[in-house]
Amino acid sequence: METTKIIRNALKIAFPLVLGGLILWWMYRDFDWEGLWAALEGGMDWTWMWLSMPFGVLAQVLRALRWRQSLEPLGERPRLFSCMNAVFLSYASSLVVPRVGEVLRCGVLKRYDGTVFTKALGTVVTERMVDSLVMLLLSALTVLLQVRVFAVFFQETGMSFDALAGRFSAAGYWVTAACVVVLLAFLWFLAKRLEWFSHTRSLLQNVADGVLSLRSVRHIPLYVFYSLGIWVAYFLHFYLTFYSFPYTENLDVMSALIAFVVGSFAVLVPTPNGAGPWHFAVKTILVLYGVSESDGVMFVLIVHTLQTLLVILLGLYATVALACTRRRVPPVAEMVPAV
Repeated sequence: METTKIIRNALKIAFPLVLGGLILWWMYRDFDWEGLWAALEGGMDWTWMWLSMPFGVLAQVLRALRWRQSLEPLGERPRLFSCMNAVFLSYASSLVVPRVGEVLRCGVLKRYDGTVFTKALGTVVTERMVDSLVMLLLSALTVLLQVRVFAVFFQETGMSFDALAGRFSAAGYWVTAACVVVLLAFLWFLAKRLEWFSHTRSLLQNVADGVLSLRSVRHIPLYVFYSLGIWVAYFLHFYLTFYSFPYTENLDVMSALIAFVVGSFAVLVPTPNGAGPWHFAVKTILVLYGVSESDGVMFVLIVHTLQTLLVILLGLYATVALACTRRRVPPVAEMVPAV
């Protein structure tokens, strides 16, 4: 039984890494690595790249602020410092095992601030629901705004949908299909794992309280501001990098928005930080907007690598900061059992 469990856990770690690695290998099997060094040394404007980085940090800080706000109705008041470091660490840990960060950050609050783990987990579920709603609304808005653009594009170029589809290679279709299958399998796995909560009534109640905590959140406008601000920061973190490269600096904000939306859905495929599916999705959108295949591949490699390094640095910072953090001592009334 132990051996089976070890093998299962090993597969959970290995499968996302192998999947992402295979997609990356396919995309970069003929890549000009000398051109990469030339781009890093003088072929790109680093000013815009550096300007984009604070927005990546801001998105995570806003997420910590929103999380802390959603915990208040449950009687949990963790320190903002703890919430921020928990979020930083969660993103970094998900680079090793996708999605593990959601559980890890709840554990951090329990360890350092005494927050009830299952209540924190419930608020994380609520977060994901809210984020999904924002992404769906953003996607619908993007499609509506881009319908006219696409119509003009097809009219002026005389390009049909068949011709557009013809720009995909057979391997491209296989990669897309594989990503969809993996995503569906991952959603099925999550659904099966939810059965675990039914084993303990109090556990289920705590999770339910966390999910429903949104009903009692004070200052709903502030919660909405945080929720929208997270995605605005993520978008600016991505969009400003367009100005770092000569082949994307002239693309308009709408082309960046649709690449951002498609890339955000691509990271749902469980690979470390979306490595592989994100590269493929964003590169494909850039190609459809006139960027050459080689330039599109160069763009996604540099941008994703640098943004991943930022996540790693924040995770390292959080690890050191938490190691130097004193755990919050519970009140005396909670320490002494009732007679």
